[in-house]
Parts: sequence; C-alpha cells; structure tokens
Amino acid sequence: MDSKFFCHDCGCTININEKNEITNGQLLKYNLEDGTTYSIFKCNDCFAKDKSLKNFQNTEVYSRVVGYLRPVSQWNEGKQQEFKDRRDFDIKDI
Repeated sequence: MDSKFFCHDCGCTININEKNEITNGQLLKYNLEDGTTYSIFKCNDCFAKDKSLKNFQNTEVYSRVVGYLRPVSQWNEGKQQEFKDRRDFDIKDI
C-alpha cells in the first residue's frame, strides 16, 4: 500500500512505496534554529526547476517612522525608497 504526500510547490501527489522509497520526487530536510527538523517533498519536475524551498509567506518588516512602528509595506513610495537606501555602519570601522 502506497502512502501519498504532496509537492510543496505544485501540489502534485508524491508516492512513497512500502519500502519507504520516494517514487516520483525528493525529500528536503531543513534544520530550524530551535533544533527541530522541517521536511517537505518536491516532485521531480519542481526539483529540477529549483532545488530550494519556496512558497513561504514573506516576512513583514517593521521600522520606526516619526515615532510609530509601522510595516514598511504600508509606507508611501518616498519613505520606502528611503528605507531601501539606508546603510548599516559598524562603529569599529569609523
């Protein structure tokens, strides 16, 4: 009896046979900072196109502007460009 899983990218069915062999895809394991392991499957077609993990929600970046913390995505174009132009400085280098 085959177990069925799904491709993380396209959603097609990934088959694993009774010998625990993946018949039409790849298993990708990622070690997270808290020590847990995150495993996903990719079908052979998606793995051939891009071997990395995709389709995650973008991180929402917050920054302070005029005393308020706001998501950068909600700023006007000028403030967003200002944020992109910011540079980090290491005081040791100055």
